[in-house]
Amino acid sequence: MSTATAVKNTAQVLCGVRDLVDYSGVVALHDGRQIALFYLPHGRDRHSAPEVFGIDNHDPFSNANVIGRGIIGDKGGELVVASPIYKQHFRLTDGVCLEDSDVRLATFDVRLEGECVVIA
Repeated sequence: MSTATAVKNTAQVLCGVRDLVDYSGVVALHDGRQIALFYLPHGRDRHSAPEVFGIDNHDPFSNANVIGRGIIGDKGGELVVASPIYKQHFRLTDGVCLEDSDVRLATFDVRLEGECVVIA
């Protein structure tokens, strides 16, 4: 079995693509953990393939599960989500907080497979 086949076989479906909201977040539960999923149906430049990002839903500054309610955007050329409570910005690619680089949210290997969002 190839590595690609092994990874594909261990992937679990989180939700369907139709459960996602364009340029916004939804939250999925995986192994008891809340994952905020952000969907860009036309990619980062609005002319590319669709992308989905998975990041921890727990905001360490407010101690609340709210990241999935944040607003996504661009800050200094970085794709970010702004926490809805105290407005810290977290990069969707690696979870690092732009205002305090010592703080980082977990990110998850999520991807689109057909009409499903899967996590490795």
